[in-house]
Amino acid sequence: MNEDATGGRILVTGGNGQLAVSLAAAGGPRVVKTGRPEFDFDRPETIAAAVARHKPAFVVNAAAWTAVDAAENEVEAARRANETGPGILAMACAAQDIPLIHISTDYVFSGDKGAPYVETDPISPQTVYGATKAAGEKAVLAASPRAIILRTAWVYSAHGRNFVKTMIAAGAKNPKLRVVGDQHGNPTSSDDLADAILAILARIGQTGWLPGYAGIYHATAQGETTWYGLAVAALEEAARHGRSMPQIEAIRTEDWPTPAKRPKDSRLECGKLKQVFGVQLPHWQPAVVRTVDKIISTD
Repeated sequence: MNEDATGGRILVTGGNGQLAVSLAAAGGPRVVKTGRPEFDFDRPETIAAAVARHKPAFVVNAAAWTAVDAAENEVEAARRANETGPGILAMACAAQDIPLIHISTDYVFSGDKGAPYVETDPISPQTVYGATKAAGEKAVLAASPRAIILRTAWVYSAHGRNFVKTMIAAGAKNPKLRVVGDQHGNPTSSDDLADAILAILARIGQTGWLPGYAGIYHATAQGETTWYGLAVAALEEAARHGRSMPQIEAIRTEDWPTPAKRPKDSRLECGKLKQVFGVQLPHWQPAVVRTVDKIISTD
């Protein structure tokens, strides 16, 4: 996929976050990352200024407040990062007819459906984080007719802070771990998500923007598991590299209380993404293997 296929420069917000790093690695020189202090949702004047400065063909908003528990007490900060700021960014993109991909989350759902969620299911966020991300979706779609919302979930990578890295570090120090085993979802590698985003942009570059592209899509890895299942997969792969394998106990959500309520079952159905763009993320298990290999090789 060359620069001509995508139509030019891709501006990615979120600085050195997991997805921004993955996009830069996969996309090459056409990907330009921006973050604080140049681009800061807490300083609204920087948002349109960054878009004007870089003159991108596409923008990917990977910047967000993702500290789920802290958001319960930092409501306004979470709102600026997840709702107000993205709305301003969408307006800046709309003013120049720049397609925008905005990253959202499974936390917009309650987790009570008992089956994978589709894009048209009613949202019912149970946390400040989920509520601000849901409001951000609405703000982005209202501000720009060329906006794509990608809801993803359980993102991990070989860089940054995430569950897989935490489990490997904890497993190296503790003979026994307790991990929640009754929350179900779709673990998603930021590298695979980055590849999917680049494929979407390549399609737009080939066809030009079509009105049918706008709207909400689910974008997670194929397959499902629990946090316990993900921990086991990551630590078993680490053990194949000679790391010690701790005993892992599956516990209930009630046994690991957190300030913010986690959805019990936030699995997402991703058929729409494949239907519209021909894009389907790989299964989560091989991605965990690749990610753990990277983590251990850089330790």
